Amino acid sequence: MAKNNEFEKLTGIMRALRAPNGCPWDKKQTHKSLLPYVIEEAYEVIDSVNKKNDNELKEELGDLLLQVVFHAQIAKDRNKFDIDDVIKGINHKLISRHPHVFGDKKGINTGKQVKDFWEAQKKKTKKRKSVLEGVPKGMPALLRSRRLISKAVTTGFKWKDAASVFKKVEEEAREVKKEIVSKNKKLLTEELGDLMFVTAALAYYSGINPEEALHRANDKFIKRFGKIEGRLHKKISEKEMLKLWNTTKKGKNNGK
Repeated sequence: MAKNNEFEKLTGIMRALRAPNGCPWDKKQTHKSLLPYVIEEAYEVIDSVNKKNDNELKEELGDLLLQVVFHAQIAKDRNKFDIDDVIKGINHKLISRHPHVFGDKKGINTGKQVKDFWEAQKKKTKKRKSVLEGVPKGMPALLRSRRLISKAVTTGFKWKDAASVFKKVEEEAREVKKEIVSKNKKLLTEELGDLMFVTAALAYYSGINPEEALHRANDKFIKRFGKIEGRLHKKISEKEMLKLWNTTKKGKNNGK
């Protein structure tokens, strides 16, 4: 089958699955019931990219594409829109927001200028009062922080550099320490949130994806914890625990 027919085959399969005599599970799905799968498939794409596994990436992109087609078919069944409308919409958006490529717009020569123009057009076409509108509340908090920061920067709200942001990190850390002493859980929660947000800002200004950095830290913790887990017990002292932990940080095993 020709490549340009494979997409039509996919949409045809989805129509059949949602038809009256189709699959019971597929027929009962809604936009809301599919949300966990959209998130799961997106993360599996991320995992395959991080693993640099092209075959796995190909498969995971297919799974993610299925979610797009699935949602479009549900919308079509409700007489709202179909997959062609989805494609027409993104085609129009890409062309209108790249006038330096598809038109005669001048003065857009750098990646930053492209991003600034994109955000300005988005604010204009969607009639938003703020560039921060439209950042999904359902995003993972760390990713949402990074997105809010990157959008705020386009308006001129920005620190000089990462060193300047680090001073803010230190300031927020002192506030956290203060509330730990006060034992005021409500204020501690607020200050911890501020610290995590400004840490995301530090990552942004350092050119680092905070979500990726935290994923790596999680993986590192799992690896190091695995080296000492068998030697831990509920009555171990903090001093003994840290001694074991430090051997893993130094790349040592069993203290040798």
